[in-house]
Amino acid sequence: MKKIVAFAGSTSSTSINKKLATFAAESLENTAFDVIDLRDFTLPIYSIDEEQKGLPEDAKKFSALLDNYDGFILSLAEHNGSYAAAFKNIFDWSTRVEKNFFRDKPLLLMATSPGGRGGATVLNAAATSFPHMGAKTITTFSLPNFYDNFKEGKIVNDEFASTLQEKVIEFENTVNQ
Repeated sequence: MKKIVAFAGSTSSTSINKKLATFAAESLENTAFDVIDLRDFTLPIYSIDEEQKGLPEDAKKFSALLDNYDGFILSLAEHNGSYAAAFKNIFDWSTRVEKNFFRDKPLLLMATSPGGRGGATVLNAAATSFPHMGAKTITTFSLPNFYDNFKEGKIVNDEFASTLQEKVIEFENTVNQ
């Protein structure tokens, strides 16, 4: 059975993006999954000076972890219209270990936020740049107004729930080809 990893581009202990990524992974029907937390990887802020000291063990550990999966579910937090600093940092370090971050594998790329745009800016930026970092096929989903549309561990808005289910099926079919 194929296996994917789900995670949020956030280190918040109450990450709404982790809740969305976990919910999407739990919707898979024919694919195993793990959910990981970026808080388990402690890294200095990336800079050439830090890199010249050597690659941090947690950067190597995170990068090696990605090798074990057939696809990725990633839900990005949006901070000021861009990636959260924690995701950008682990992304930068990991690409120093292996430039092909997504290993030429499928990606279900999502974002959510408390606001009405649902992380649309970071989602669009990532969908444009991630193919250059090895995302083979990208399926996207945005959930606006998280606290109105996600309650008790699930999407309560029928339209958004149906759309995400379609996206999960599309992603899962790609992973299992």
